[in-house]
Amino acid sequence: MTTDVQVPPRRGVPARLAVWVFHLALPLAGLWLLLAVPAADVRLEHHPTHFWLVALAAAVNVGLAVIVARAARRHDDARLLLVGLGFLAAAVFLGLHALATPGVLLGGRNGGFALATPVGLGLAALFTAVSALDLPPARAAAVLRVVPWLRGGLLGFAALWLVVSLAGLPPLADPALADRFSPPLVVIAVVSVLLYAVVTVRYYQLYRRRRSVMLLSIITANVLLAESMIAVALGPSWHLTWWLWHVLMTLAFGYIGYSAYSGYQAEGATTGLFDGVRTEETVQAVRAEYGAALEALVSAVRRQEAGEISADEMGLITAGMATRFGLTEGQTAVLGRAAAALRGEREQIERLGVLVAIGHESRVRIAEEDLLRRAVERVAAGFDGHEVRVGLLGSGEMRWPPALSTDPGWTADVAVPEGLDPVERDGVLACPLTVKDLPAGVLLARRDGGFTDRDRSLFASLSSQLSMGLENARLYHQLDGLFRQYMSPDVATALLADPEQAALGGAVVEVTAVFADLRGFTTFSEQATPEEIVVLLNRYFEVATAAVLAEGGTVVQFVGDAMMALFNAPARQPDHAVAAARAALAMQAGIGAIAEPGSPTFRVGINTGPALVGNIGSTALRNFNAMGDAVNVAARLESIAEPGQVVIGGSTRARLPQDAQLDALGPLPVKGRTEPVVAYRLRALTPP
Repeated sequence: MTTDVQVPPRRGVPARLAVWVFHLALPLAGLWLLLAVPAADVRLEHHPTHFWLVALAAAVNVGLAVIVARAARRHDDARLLLVGLGFLAAAVFLGLHALATPGVLLGGRNGGFALATPVGLGLAALFTAVSALDLPPARAAAVLRVVPWLRGGLLGFAALWLVVSLAGLPPLADPALADRFSPPLVVIAVVSVLLYAVVTVRYYQLYRRRRSVMLLSIITANVLLAESMIAVALGPSWHLTWWLWHVLMTLAFGYIGYSAYSGYQAEGATTGLFDGVRTEETVQAVRAEYGAALEALVSAVRRQEAGEISADEMGLITAGMATRFGLTEGQTAVLGRAAAALRGEREQIERLGVLVAIGHESRVRIAEEDLLRRAVERVAAGFDGHEVRVGLLGSGEMRWPPALSTDPGWTADVAVPEGLDPVERDGVLACPLTVKDLPAGVLLARRDGGFTDRDRSLFASLSSQLSMGLENARLYHQLDGLFRQYMSPDVATALLADPEQAALGGAVVEVTAVFADLRGFTTFSEQATPEEIVVLLNRYFEVATAAVLAEGGTVVQFVGDAMMALFNAPARQPDHAVAAARAALAMQAGIGAIAEPGSPTFRVGINTGPALVGNIGSTALRNFNAMGDAVNVAARLESIAEPGQVVIGGSTRARLPQDAQLDALGPLPVKGRTEPVVAYRLRALTPP
């Protein structure tokens, strides 16, 4: 379907271009035919027709010059000023050519009659060619300063020409002046043709960026004027070839005038007729100006809707903008509708943004009170003019927390909907909040003027978002409380984020294993009651667990009086050996602070190396654990350690700072291993 839509334009554009070129080439073909067959180039001398034809072209140029100059002055546009000078030059010299028509104001021919047209069209070509250049800001500013002087000089020169020509003063009084200046006129014609060609190419490049009817008209007119200059140089006076350039010239300026008239008929104003011709800087400035005006109008529309300004004040604002930009009544009305539409669109975007933000915050790691409070705050900020209140169902009764209301004074009882669909009563929209399709609360909203269908849809979506967030928050806290009683926070979080990690199996990871148990626990157990044993273990394990978790470790299991912890699994830690050493030293310091004389004391073993880390057990019951020689060595080092000591293996020592306080214990035989293990007693990680 896409191909079918795009193919016709691709074929049509070359066809339209070919038709355009064909029509523009017809005058040159006619000129060539008349010059090739001199008998066909008959003489037609009719002075009134000539006068009115040229006077019409001059009048059109006067109108175009005025319109362009007015548009240029609005934003000090250098290009439009130069285009206006081109129209002005053509206008004044075509007027001089018309006035010098024999039998109108003068009894016979004079030199000014023949020279006025090529001079005027040559000056017009020069000004228009300069306008086609992409002038940097500094040169554009220079053009703005020079143009008034050029305009004054042009009008002064034309006035002098008029006086000399009509008074019959030399040199313009000589009828043969044009014949003697034939070579310079040919040069002027050639240069003008080249300039018109440059303008055509440059403006066509501009037209490809800005599809403007006026640009296309100027391009066409420049081609016709180039052809007319060729006819000026080659056609003898009062012959068909001579009349040809008059017709081409009139068609060129008439085509631009017709385009301007059509634009005026469509828009009702001349303000934007030449917007496509402006410089890029002016275009950006106009866009910024219109953007600022539209923003101001949007703000006015919002204030009118809020009752801050009256309809009369709104009318004054729009009238001021119409005057500022030269808009017609119809254009002003369109601008007002555009502002209202933009206001509605932005309001919709803001409200959708509220829904998106609440959706992001409805993740499982946020408490339901915080979720609902943030939602109320966001709705208050994004839903202008709406008041919101959230009630929660507990023990069969609805409670209304003050923090979940945008209006603390809103205490009136509201009927809560029985079903799952929003209900609007007495100007209040009630949207149910559910958990597992069961009532959990209600979202209330009220607004002066009632609710639109869009409002109802948005609040229904909002209540759905809050219901999902409420359900997620409650489910998470239930699972979190359950999981974290039996495993470390990192393991619980990893399983919540990726349940597949609970599958049997694992991966080989370099870990640092920490084993700790109580030396003298058996003797203590013989002398203590079971209650005393449990109290002691809980006190010791509380300190030990806090030390491990503070360094990002994971407590894997408790077995009697022993504890096993892992670092770098499941959460990755680049300095896991150092973290394990810090945790062990903190563990011993903490236990030493609470231990009573004669009580059992912790001994700790640490080792680093590869281990199979994952879930081990059966399909019915499994446990997160680590297996491997490195883990076994850590357990053996713990059995070698004396009470209150931290004994580490050589692989762990290699990952600690060089200035750590250590006592080398030498290669020690370890039960179950044929090779001894290099061991150290760790006193501190920093020098004394």
